Amino acid sequence: MPATPFSALLVENVHADADAVLQQHGPIAIERMTGSPDPEAIRAKLATAHLLGIRSRTHVDAALLDAAPALEAVGCFCIGTNQVDLDEASRRGVAVFNAPFANTRSVAELTMASIVMLMRRVPEKMFAIHQGGWLKTAEGAYEVRKKKLGIVGYGNIGAQLSVIASAFGMHVHYYDIEPKLAHGNARGMDSLDALLRECDVVTLHVPSTARTKNLMNAARIAAMKPGAFLINQARGDLVDVDALAAALESGHLAGAAVDVFPKEPKSKDEAFESPLQKFKNVILTPHIGGSTLEAQAAIGHDAASKLGKYLYEGGTMHAVNFPRIDPGPVREGRTRILVPHANAPGFLRRLNDAAERAGLNVAAQYLQTEAELGYAIADLEGAVPSDFLDRIRALDGTIRARLIAAPEAIRSAA
Repeated sequence: MPATPFSALLVENVHADADAVLQQHGPIAIERMTGSPDPEAIRAKLATAHLLGIRSRTHVDAALLDAAPALEAVGCFCIGTNQVDLDEASRRGVAVFNAPFANTRSVAELTMASIVMLMRRVPEKMFAIHQGGWLKTAEGAYEVRKKKLGIVGYGNIGAQLSVIASAFGMHVHYYDIEPKLAHGNARGMDSLDALLRECDVVTLHVPSTARTKNLMNAARIAAMKPGAFLINQARGDLVDVDALAAALESGHLAGAAVDVFPKEPKSKDEAFESPLQKFKNVILTPHIGGSTLEAQAAIGHDAASKLGKYLYEGGTMHAVNFPRIDPGPVREGRTRILVPHANAPGFLRRLNDAAERAGLNVAAQYLQTEAELGYAIADLEGAVPSDFLDRIRALDGTIRARLIAAPEAIRSAA
């Protein structure tokens, strides 16, 4: 079996630490494109790439996948995967990975900082002093201690924020559609409406889904406690921005902090526009919740490790669009075949029959299915015929197939 190193294309300034982590399992030729390249430029580079590493601005759709016949996996070096057509990637047997927890602390810290700044009326005082004003007053400025914080979405970020806010002396309430164990003295709420009525600050930490789009619409914003603050540092489509602007205009809300927007500039050269820009009691930041050096390094490690493991072992335990299998390293003397396939009866039997006809012994096997996609892995003993991969690709239901050898064989051949 050829032992030519895999290749990876990394765009959007993926953290430099990713290079070494990618190659922990075996050699990978890495090419980088700085900034957010034009889609045509990316497609031109993808003809032979096995991996594509992106952040949030590069969109992976059918047209891009058409240009990447050798692509095995996409790594989103960020939390979200909205920029990837996951269904299309699954249909082509391309695994997609992300780093959902690596910037948890950074986002939680920004949220906590925003809470303190809003409750102390820092934004409007900062605007004033830049213009020569001097708003030295305690009017409307409060400590966060003993105030009620409502966390919508008690996942990794929400739970960590809960711990930080509790250390500040806040009374933490949370709402999640799934049962979640409270941290410290945090209190789970039975409904979102109950949380909105109760809390002085409401902060959103939920994913973007059909269910959460415009989660904070005009009616829910109106249901918030008068004089409360709203924070959205999660996803841009969670809040009806016009309704938020109206609530700020009327004085129903005392302020807001927003880091994500329904429409965001694609580059630093594109102007940003929002109805929230006119308010001096609003903190606006350019989608920087996870933009710390620590978070970017952690994301680089996390996503790169998953990609390298997938190439050299086939492991998909952390894939967002694939059945999840962790087969571990290939044992010496064996060859592993990886076969994403259509989820229909009989495929495993056909795979085993093909191995038997090739004179190969199936020493270990793994199969998982999810929706319309199946993923089969078989560790084979014996001399693999030169046309074996073509035979597997010709099986009814095969989407794609590849062979990998034990690490010792790969290193010696490379």
